[in-house]
Amino acid sequence: MLTFVLPNGVRVVSEPFDSVQSVAVGVWCHTGSRLESDRQAGVSHLIEHMLFKGTQRRTAEEIAQEIEGRGGHLNAFTSKESTCYYARVLSGDLDTALDVLCDMLLNSLFEPEELEKEKRVIQEEIRKYEDSPEELVHDLHARNLWREHPLGRPIIGTHESVGSFKREDCLGYMGERYVAGKTLVAIAGNHDPEAARATVERLLGPLERDFSLPVEPPVPGEPSESFVEREVEQVHFCIGGEGPNSYSEERYSMAVLDSLLGGSMSSRLFQLIREQRGLAYAIGSYMATYREAGAFTIYGGTSKANFEEVRALVRQELERLRSAEVPLEDLERAKRLLVGSKVMALEATSNRMRRLAANELTYGRDIPLDEVIAAVQRTTPGDVRALAERYLDPDAMSVTAIVPG
Repeated sequence: MLTFVLPNGVRVVSEPFDSVQSVAVGVWCHTGSRLESDRQAGVSHLIEHMLFKGTQRRTAEEIAQEIEGRGGHLNAFTSKESTCYYARVLSGDLDTALDVLCDMLLNSLFEPEELEKEKRVIQEEIRKYEDSPEELVHDLHARNLWREHPLGRPIIGTHESVGSFKREDCLGYMGERYVAGKTLVAIAGNHDPEAARATVERLLGPLERDFSLPVEPPVPGEPSESFVEREVEQVHFCIGGEGPNSYSEERYSMAVLDSLLGGSMSSRLFQLIREQRGLAYAIGSYMATYREAGAFTIYGGTSKANFEEVRALVRQELERLRSAEVPLEDLERAKRLLVGSKVMALEATSNRMRRLAANELTYGRDIPLDEVIAAVQRTTPGDVRALAERYLDPDAMSVTAIVPG
């Protein structure tokens, strides 16, 4: 991996390899919903949409055709801590992809008519999301965990906040946040890194300034239960609480615990609740890590009649992890699954590009895969039990559920 810092502060991370005929490139801005005020809720996501609506040089259709007309793929996403505009193209089309992405970043028009149209599109996206209880419950649970802290807000914003945005709100936010010191270009695949660096320097040279905002860690509330009635057939639930943050060395062992408890079809929760008891179609767990906080969550969907039994079985498995060390055979199986998924994911250029960017944005350095694997392999049964005792106390975990009305 190669890292370049351009004169204006833009970083370029590059991982060239010639075993493929394609290349993935992402332009990342180190800002997301986590850094929005209450009034700005959802503006990062709206800006992400608007950058596809036309620039001084290209119409919205031409933006898409420049990439897709060459057999490539173009998209973007907004998270709580970053926003990414990315493309995957054939190797010979990297300069074109960079030109399109940087044009979007620097020269988008934000025409008022298009802005009003896109606000309506996002409000429809919110309605779609609200009609999907298996998705909505996770945002409700984040709010239950982190209350009014920005980490507890949905990335997409609300009907009211999205409807209130004006052109100057978007441009003002971009002027403060889309700056050189918080911009990163990540490239993985078949390419010449020196040539790519020169292209990025030519295209993003106009970016200036930097910003720094105070980052307040969330103060977890007392564990609570929140039940929301909807016209649904199942109970969709989340059970969870705090977890390690992005900088905690515990995150590796916690990933092993997650793999063991609910991260796969062979996990304890899946085998017990779905395979042995037939009480749910969806059951599992996941961890979320952020710069100053983390969360561990168990998610499932089951009938109203079976919900209390499923809750009791979840508690049983949590207590089992807290009261006895995991058999070494089970632990090694969970490690192999975790390592295998990480290794195989890196066979895709897009995943390698995302990994490059995530490491640079969060840690300021590349974390070699061997380092990650070594940390996973060091996890002992005692480590798993200690983490379970710290983070998986059922009485300290909040419960959020969407239930049939």
